[in-house]
Amino acid sequence: MLFILLGNYIIFKKITVNKVSNKETWKKDESATFEGWDFSYTKNRVKQSYPDFDYIEKAKRLIKDKIILDMGTGGGELFSEIAPIAKKAYATETYKPNIEIAKKNLKKFGVEVFGIHSQNKLPFEDRFFDVVLNKHEYFNSSEVFRVLKKGGIFLTQQVGGDDLSDLHDFFDSQSKHPYWNLIFASEKIKKAGFEILEEKNWIGKTEFLDVGALVYTLKAIPWIIDGFSVDTHYNYLKRLQKKLDGGKKLIFTRTRFLIMARK
Repeated sequence: MLFILLGNYIIFKKITVNKVSNKETWKKDESATFEGWDFSYTKNRVKQSYPDFDYIEKAKRLIKDKIILDMGTGGGELFSEIAPIAKKAYATETYKPNIEIAKKNLKKFGVEVFGIHSQNKLPFEDRFFDVVLNKHEYFNSSEVFRVLKKGGIFLTQQVGGDDLSDLHDFFDSQSKHPYWNLIFASEKIKKAGFEILEEKNWIGKTEFLDVGALVYTLKAIPWIIDGFSVDTHYNYLKRLQKKLDGGKKLIFTRTRFLIMARK
């Protein structure tokens, strides 16, 4: 209400304030563009810790002047930091929306990107690569073994099957691969004929500073919560907002593991 004084008279004027609902804001986050593997939209809205093993630095030390493959390159954003060091670099990607983005991003580095249906059959000759890199992508151990030269190195960082288990609990959801952990993956790699050189586990945290940032993340990575949308999971989102309004934080557990192996 606005009070206006004119002479000896007071005029009361009603002011209408347009309030944007939480749902409208979340809908905006839900429909925001997501390309490649670029989460800059939620920059400064998500805080997270990172593994104490540095995958990128390890990769850089391995690939200088080598013929390398990056499995599941996404939009090529991460591989762009590594590829220029290699003698020759190749990449695969199975997620269709990312294939053309990866080709565009990696073309200037001379990287040939292969869009494939499955990592179970790689489009390369036997004993072709010196190093195979894999960050957060499915792999077939025997197929990786096949395309590596003798003495070649396989470096992979994986998301644990219990990643975001507390988030799954909150949304009454379940992990698709609860068995997937360092021990299981290591045995799988050794069975293919590899020698394990290094293996590490890591547990950390992710904090979403607002509910919309979580909405964007769950839409960008649809395999976290099946069928997620603001409409279908609105009651869960309201409960999260209530937590924030009550002074609590939206913190969830992340798990990662790393394996380096030699053929």
